[in-house]
Amino acid sequence: MTNEELWQSVLSQIQLNISPANFATWFANTKISSIENNEVIVSVPNSFSKEWLEQKYHKDILKILKSLDEEIKEIRYVVTPVNIKINTSGKRGTKKEETVEQLGFSELEVSKETNLNPKYTFDNFIIGPFNEIAYAASMSVVEEPGKNYNPLFVYGDVGLGKTHLIQAIGNKIKENDSSKKVRYIPAEKLISTIVNAIRNQSVEELKKNLRDIDVLIVDDIQFLAGKDKTQEEFFHTFNSLYQKNKQIILSSDRHPNNIPAITERLKSRFNGGMIADINIPDYETRMAILKQKTEEKNVSIPADVLDYIANNIQKNVRELESAINRIIIYKKTNNKTIELEDAKKLLKNIIVSPSKITNYKKIVESITEFYDIPSGNMFFSSRKKEFARPRQIAMYLLKKELKMSYSEIGRKFGGKDHTTVIHAFQLIEKEYEENEKIHQEIELILQRIYSK
Repeated sequence: MTNEELWQSVLSQIQLNISPANFATWFANTKISSIENNEVIVSVPNSFSKEWLEQKYHKDILKILKSLDEEIKEIRYVVTPVNIKINTSGKRGTKKEETVEQLGFSELEVSKETNLNPKYTFDNFIIGPFNEIAYAASMSVVEEPGKNYNPLFVYGDVGLGKTHLIQAIGNKIKENDSSKKVRYIPAEKLISTIVNAIRNQSVEELKKNLRDIDVLIVDDIQFLAGKDKTQEEFFHTFNSLYQKNKQIILSSDRHPNNIPAITERLKSRFNGGMIADINIPDYETRMAILKQKTEEKNVSIPADVLDYIANNIQKNVRELESAINRIIIYKKTNNKTIELEDAKKLLKNIIVSPSKITNYKKIVESITEFYDIPSGNMFFSSRKKEFARPRQIAMYLLKKELKMSYSEIGRKFGGKDHTTVIHAFQLIEKEYEENEKIHQEIELILQRIYSK
């Protein structure tokens, strides 16, 4: 396996576990420059990316690398300017000079002016029943920014195309009027920018820059939870832009009312415009996404392979794209027709039957993470409202997904009587059918459970 192929394998696995915004922010223009004495040298474009990878992603990267090559012992990150030729190794000890193209990851290129990805457009955005409301709202925003649906709040679980959609809005608005100041900011980048401004005593300058924007797009807004100072600054920025009829576009992995540790005044602002959700794509849409990707890469993939992927990856568009990228990389590097058995071997770490990966621990962890509550004894015994509803949903899902008996579930929750569990199950089942908010919450939790 070449250095390029090795790094593509790492990226394809990392991509499954983080948002597209963070993936684009921290892994753009990264590559393995060499492997020396079982140490992988990873080139990064700047010191900020170097620090972030070392502190936040190092363990995950090293674990993946070791699973691919047992001889690898350590990683070292070095800052290398972008768009230069580097030494790469086809085989260890044999070096050649070439410019490395990251197969399947060219979408990481972004505009310096807007921070938008030019490849995220409406032309290559697949529309289906799962996202048509969000798409219609987005097109309305494009027609009259700041007047129709302000703010536009798009939510849905990870990997369903939120980042593509909100960036497509920005790109289209910029295309229609090049004088518009459009800025896309992942929430984590916004947080670090505000922290640095406070540290450098340049908050007023930051405020001026943010409030001078015509279209502000913030991805993964849920990361503002618990960041009081960032929320305060963002609240004032939001008000300033809104009062000037500037367009605000936000995305999150959940409805604004379900984001924990967000001030009520911010929730009120988020709810003041249009809220549109993106759900799980149907089979036809999944096939359309796969076929579009193969056309973009100008690669022919057999129909049975596409059908296998579409049937086995149902809840995450990003996983679909990661799977087809693996297939494309394999086909290009081996220059051979890929058979169904080849695809099954290549995708065995992605495609796993949900029944094999779902268990009591994952269900409880997913629920406590979703509602941002402690997973200790309080969750199992407290009568407080913030624990009672999540606990009832846990009982419902343990029965629904794992087919546990009512008595067994009761024992898991501090010895509660089976009639308590029956009541919880029937209550949540009724609300799941009749209450759209609860229905969406449970669907998002299920997506978390099966994506772990």
